[in-house]
Amino acid sequence: MRKYFFPTTLLLFISTILIFCNTATENDTTKEDEVTVDTVKIIPPTINEIIEDGIPQDSIEFRDGISYETDEYSVIEGVINPGQAISQILGKYNINNTDIYKLEQASKDIFDLRNIQSGKGYTVICSKDSNSIAKCFVYQKSKTEYIVFDFRDTISVYKGEKEVTTKNNIISGTIKQGGGLWYSIAKQLGEEKAPPLVDKLANSIYGWSIDFFQIQAKDSFIVYFEEKYVDDEYVGIGKVFAASFTHKGKTINAFRFKEDEKYVDYFDENENNLRSTFLKSPIDFARVSSSFGNRKHPISGKWKKHKGTDYAASTGTPIMTTASGTVTYSSRKGGYGNCVIVKHNDKYTTLYAHLSKFKSGARKGDYVKQGDVIGYVGSTGYATGPHLHYEFFLYGKQVDHFKQSLPPSLPLKKENKEAFEKVRTEYTKILKNFVK
Repeated sequence: MRKYFFPTTLLLFISTILIFCNTATENDTTKEDEVTVDTVKIIPPTINEIIEDGIPQDSIEFRDGISYETDEYSVIEGVINPGQAISQILGKYNINNTDIYKLEQASKDIFDLRNIQSGKGYTVICSKDSNSIAKCFVYQKSKTEYIVFDFRDTISVYKGEKEVTTKNNIISGTIKQGGGLWYSIAKQLGEEKAPPLVDKLANSIYGWSIDFFQIQAKDSFIVYFEEKYVDDEYVGIGKVFAASFTHKGKTINAFRFKEDEKYVDYFDENENNLRSTFLKSPIDFARVSSSFGNRKHPISGKWKKHKGTDYAASTGTPIMTTASGTVTYSSRKGGYGNCVIVKHNDKYTTLYAHLSKFKSGARKGDYVKQGDVIGYVGSTGYATGPHLHYEFFLYGKQVDHFKQSLPPSLPLKKENKEAFEKVRTEYTKILKNFVK
């Protein structure tokens, strides 16, 4: 027995070592596999994905203003500075004047490069090499729209829109003494959301039936509307479905109704179109500084009849034509200064005076639609300060436009009465059931 002990022991020892080695090898292999899985490289976004989705939210700031990098591209984000042209931006990224000229030609039917505004964001995607040549320039026209200037292959320009989601909201309020509509809405929605909703109420819905310069304490409102979001970020007001506004004890309900594919308007509970042939005011939320009638002239000091309405507003404030028509005069006119006259029909004509400058598309002979901007507030001619002098002519004679009974626009079509009744019933129920 003893003579077999050593060989047997040796054999067992070798076997143990081999088993241990195999186990260790298996464990090492397993660990190696796990490490490989844990360090899988995340695939960076393509250039088209960067254009559509922007740079990743968790990206970090790199050198020289670079916000994001891939193996091929450097991505730079910036903001348009006052007076800065697109050529100044692209020149930094080796886009020469010849290509910029080609860009202007390619974009003229899509987006006028002169309309790039300061404060708007942009993204430049450059080649990641010694030349750093711009491949794409993305201009953020709004929170939902962007313009892509693509220098890859051939120069091209196209519009893009971010995916927008909506949610419905409803608010109510009462005008407080010394407050106003904006204050009442801002108190509930915040200062960012208030302006566009106020604008829709005052211009798109009630601009023909309520003079918002005359609203007073105890006037009240209910508004049912939608809010728009991009990636959970608020981007603006969507449709206003219905509203109820009580002014001087009289309640006017408004229900949004789409008559056909192109025509959308607001009607009251009696199927009357709230849109009139004329807007109540040619300027958004300006103060009436001088009414129609006798007054002491601010320059001559003599008493004479003031044949229009003066709206005090800062220089550059947009002026809208109060109704559709043809421009018959667009030039300087004595004491009126820069003046635009619009003939609407044989019955009505309107005049807009003291403009700082004219809007292109509002020259003599041009047809303008209701709400189109025709010029900007100024103080040209006989004026003591910036304001709009507005005159309203009835058969060639100036009259007080606030005292005119103006006809409504298109009535509800007979074939749509049943469909409108369903919409009216639905929205009326929502407004009545809302409790603040």
